[in-house]
Amino acid sequence: MSIELRNVSKKFGGVTAVNDVNFSVKEGELVALLGPSGGGKTTVLRMISGLEMPTGGDIFIRGERMNDISVQKRNIGFVFQSYALFKNMTVFKNIAFGLKIKKWKKTDIHDRVHELLHLLGLEGLDKRYPHQLSGGQRQRVAIARALASKPSVLLLDEPFGAVDAKIRQELRDWLVTLHTDLNVTTLFVTHDQEEAMEVSNRIVIFSKGNLEQIGTPREVYEEPNNEFVARFIGVLNVLELDVQGGVARFGELEFPAMDRPDGSKMRIGFRPFAVQISSDTAAYRCRAVLRHTFFLGVMLRLELELPSGLTIRSRMTKEEYSALGLKDGQEVSFIIKRYRILRGESEPLSPEIHSGDTAFSTFGAGI
Repeated sequence: MSIELRNVSKKFGGVTAVNDVNFSVKEGELVALLGPSGGGKTTVLRMISGLEMPTGGDIFIRGERMNDISVQKRNIGFVFQSYALFKNMTVFKNIAFGLKIKKWKKTDIHDRVHELLHLLGLEGLDKRYPHQLSGGQRQRVAIARALASKPSVLLLDEPFGAVDAKIRQELRDWLVTLHTDLNVTTLFVTHDQEEAMEVSNRIVIFSKGNLEQIGTPREVYEEPNNEFVARFIGVLNVLELDVQGGVARFGELEFPAMDRPDGSKMRIGFRPFAVQISSDTAAYRCRAVLRHTFFLGVMLRLELELPSGLTIRSRMTKEEYSALGLKDGQEVSFIIKRYRILRGESEPLSPEIHSGDTAFSTFGAGI
């Protein structure tokens, strides 16, 4: 393994920022540390780099325990969200700074800097100062500086947070290409779910200092460990239903609840893709009004208002939307094809539910 955390915790006074975290990263992987603010992801990154020391547990890089190894001796490249470039130094000198500290030969520094200028698409910018660069160029200079000494691990803290949406998309694509070319083990912190899903091989999801799940983008989306992950990765419709006579109801929506006592509550969650819509109001038992359609490029997001006043979200391709002849304000019918019963935010989701009873609006399995 390139990186391994064993029972790692971090406390700041009486506050636990990271709680007994265990995970490993294979050589050459590109892994995202994802979670809301205060989740613990940046603290984990800083402990791996050596900028913070763990309160408990052990950190290993390529099999060597790092707890007592200084930042300078860990052979790690670190890129800060703010870039942290030296304003009074040219691009060349910024990239070369760490190599001079390590007393590389002048000719080797020259060759390495120009190699990185070419690799990162910065040719011709070596004599410019940071204020003469775009946000995307400054970020690439910061990454070039982190890569200059050929680190075994590259750590990026919110690497694209300070640039606009167009540049951010370009940098995402560029990072994937760079990682493919260099094959250096890379961890990056982000709170952007789409960014993590698009860029990484695997995602480590944090909440309140706890590691909630680690898996591929597809695994964490399709097989979330708990409600927090299901809500945080993608969009989740959540309903709280009243149980009576073996049926859980919310307005006109009904779901089987044979194992639940009368008067109890049952919460379910389902993805927008699980809501199947028909322009024929007689096609399915449940009806709604299509209140709003949001164009998202290839996909469309639809908001359905039920007679009870409840709003649920659906998604479909623009081709499906056109084929159905849908328009805002139109009455439609729908079914919910797949759902999971929700327990607590950090508790495991229910097993997949199967129902062949067509009297219910929902049948199927999974989120």
